[in-house]
Amino acid sequence: MLSPNTPKQNHLLAALPAEDLTRLQPDLELVPMPLGWALYESGGHMNYLYFPTTSIVSLLYVMENGAPAEIAITGNCGLVGISLFMGGETTPSRAVVQSEGSGYRLNASIAKREFALGSHLQHLALRFTQALITQMAQTAVCNRHHSVDKQLCRWLLLSLDRLQSDELVMTQELIANMLGVRREGVTEAAGKLQADGLIHYSRGHIKVLDRAKLERRVCECYAVVKKEYDRLLPYEVPGLPNTTTQPLPARR
Repeated sequence: MLSPNTPKQNHLLAALPAEDLTRLQPDLELVPMPLGWALYESGGHMNYLYFPTTSIVSLLYVMENGAPAEIAITGNCGLVGISLFMGGETTPSRAVVQSEGSGYRLNASIAKREFALGSHLQHLALRFTQALITQMAQTAVCNRHHSVDKQLCRWLLLSLDRLQSDELVMTQELIANMLGVRREGVTEAAGKLQADGLIHYSRGHIKVLDRAKLERRVCECYAVVKKEYDRLLPYEVPGLPNTTTQPLPARR
């Protein structure tokens, strides 16, 4: 297993050639990512790229009345702050830690230098962005066409894929805010999953008891997102399952 607090706990950083990671390592700052911490706010200037390792970050859109809705989540599979290298510098969404842990951050000036070099980080970040766009689009489809039960299954599986654990610390009220549904709907959906032996929920702790059944229960949206991440983001992380062995293109 990986030792605690190493950049290679993040799949994008782990996929970099040794020389690239060695060049970046002095500029990668380990930071705690407590629950509820906003990495950036709507319209705010971005000063860092964040690479979560043991935390999960929700990308949220907040309505004028203050009601939030999650549009995507990311964790050790990727990064937070795509507007930095997409040219926009700001975004109407906000990024909030939904599962506490830690991660690494890279100053905006260093990130832009890497992109100017046409480095492997640039290549991986752009592929991650395409996968993230797929997740955003599929989230919109899922929220429009599928039941709260299916949405909750999708959300649980996507969250677990970004953690090295089968347990989440999350209140039903927070889940309802993430999904943009009423708390009563989440309570009912979680109750069904618990009654069927898929999860155990108690005092804000959700433990998945039978992932195979959860995957059979979820809608098609989860598979669409996972397939795209697996296709676009080849990585091999020591101590973790190897998703794919597609080689990265040679650096120019």
